[in-house]
Amino acid sequence: MTAYHNQMPDPDKPVDGNIRHNWSVDEIEEIYRSPLLELLGRACAVHRDHFDPARIQKASLLSIKTGGCPEDCAYCPQSAHHREVKLGKEQLFDPASVIEMAERAKNAGADRFCMGAAWRRVRDGAAFDAVLEMVRGVKGLGMEACVTLGMLEPHHARQLKDAGLTAYNHNLDTSPEFYSQIITTRTYQHRLDTLAAVRSQGIDLCCGGIIGMGETIRDRASMLHVLAGFDPHPESVPINALVPVAGTPLANLEPIDPLELVRMVATARITMPASMVRLSAGRTNLNREAQIMCLMAGANSVFYGEKLLTTPNPEEDSDTALFNALGPIAA
Repeated sequence: MTAYHNQMPDPDKPVDGNIRHNWSVDEIEEIYRSPLLELLGRACAVHRDHFDPARIQKASLLSIKTGGCPEDCAYCPQSAHHREVKLGKEQLFDPASVIEMAERAKNAGADRFCMGAAWRRVRDGAAFDAVLEMVRGVKGLGMEACVTLGMLEPHHARQLKDAGLTAYNHNLDTSPEFYSQIITTRTYQHRLDTLAAVRSQGIDLCCGGIIGMGETIRDRASMLHVLAGFDPHPESVPINALVPVAGTPLANLEPIDPLELVRMVATARITMPASMVRLSAGRTNLNREAQIMCLMAGANSVFYGEKLLTTPNPEEDSDTALFNALGPIAA
């Protein structure tokens, strides 16, 4: 699919016999469809082989520039194509205010701060310089810094790396086969090229997708096939469930069964054993028990705070209650 996707393993890198890059779509679909208790047990065992199951990372996500995006992603309220969405367009935040919000997030328990701008691509200039200042400020707080800014070139990735960026988020969203049903303003290859540019500078990848957009189980397996084919695997794999927003083309879709999210998390964990699997958008539709099942299935990071860019997220009090139920060493 791309040189990055078929990248040869590093001969100097230790090999973990449990980590594969040659999963087939059929294998992944079979895992996803396996009996739920069997799937949970397998995923939990893989998770314990690679992580402390009691450690759950809290990440905070801030929209630093909202609305007016020229992309036509069918799920996204920030697209300028979806004119019926009731969402104001905001200019890029100033770095000082972003760093202040990052400090508040740190004091609330977050150790990773993610910043998203509704851009099609990164462009040289004052706005990008401001983002670099934000990254330096977040790193100066002792936090992991992550950004999602759309497409970029290797020289932009190099500047972000020099500023101290921990990870770059650029999701695949869905399978190559279903992608054109969701987005027409950029191609799947554009996404792969951006991921290659990020990886070329030694920045961690934060790359996952969304379920519940009308795709098939085969599509979900196909998306995980692309992710698990990367060598190395993405360090961070966000698993999102669609949050339908009025005015977007997907507004009338029914929320997925929470057990579908559990299955997706478990399958991601089995196919990418050493990646952080992030329980992301859609948590507001999960009760406490469903969230705990996702954590048992291998999720070891949650986004913490009232919003994920522009969609609702469980409030901190509700998350505090969740972590208290898990036990004092969970957060």
